[in-house]
Amino acid sequence: MRGTLQLIPLGDFPLVQPGDDLAALLADGLRRNGLALESGDVLVIAQKVVSKAENRYARLAEVEPGERAREIAARADKDPRLVQLILDESREVLRVRPGVIIVEHRNGYVHANAGIDRSNIHSDPQDPQVLLLPEDPDHSAATLREALQRHCGVAPQVIINDSAGRAWRVGTVGMAIGTAGLAPVWDQVGDHDLFGNRLEVTMPAVADELAAAASLVMGQAAQGSPVVLARGANLPQSTEGSRALIRERAMDLFR
Repeated sequence: MRGTLQLIPLGDFPLVQPGDDLAALLADGLRRNGLALESGDVLVIAQKVVSKAENRYARLAEVEPGERAREIAARADKDPRLVQLILDESREVLRVRPGVIIVEHRNGYVHANAGIDRSNIHSDPQDPQVLLLPEDPDHSAATLREALQRHCGVAPQVIINDSAGRAWRVGTVGMAIGTAGLAPVWDQVGDHDLFGNRLEVTMPAVADELAAAASLVMGQAAQGSPVVLARGANLPQSTEGSRALIRERAMDLFR
């Protein structure tokens, strides 16, 4: 994992609609940008375009909030219908304060508002809708990888990223919520440092590091660059999914 890392956004990527063939759009985007996939390339794809293609929209008008959703909504100053969706997508509510609900998502990661978002989607103020995370981001990543092999002749490693806050830092960074074809964690335990000392706990979360780097190129507002080609990362191949990044509850010191 040495050398130069290139982060190349796919310019002029189209707005994705439910039912779109996302792999075909990715292949077309690579061609339009004069790019051809190479062995070892990583495609980092914003969660939002995956969710849109998979039609993970939810209309608030179709949600009936329960008693618990109404109680939490009053504490969080949120629409009870949105809170019900957050609860439906979560295993556990960890913290509540005005403006935010911190939950353990049903896929295991700790996330604000279960990753449910209203930004960069079309929503009628008279009939508002929100966008949920993909049902199974690892499956989505694996499916895209297989389809890109058919379209491009090369199976890139795939990361689906989303922005998330951290318990001990201000601001959000990109993190991997779905991966395919790569080891999300580089286990260096047993290796040696420059001075010959044996490493005992060193396990860089390389999928998260690439997700964050790509987020910087994607932007979070109106930049319109939801796909980034990362070249030069030289990550090991693996069938592990992103759940390798989730710390076991017994080792979680923050709850």
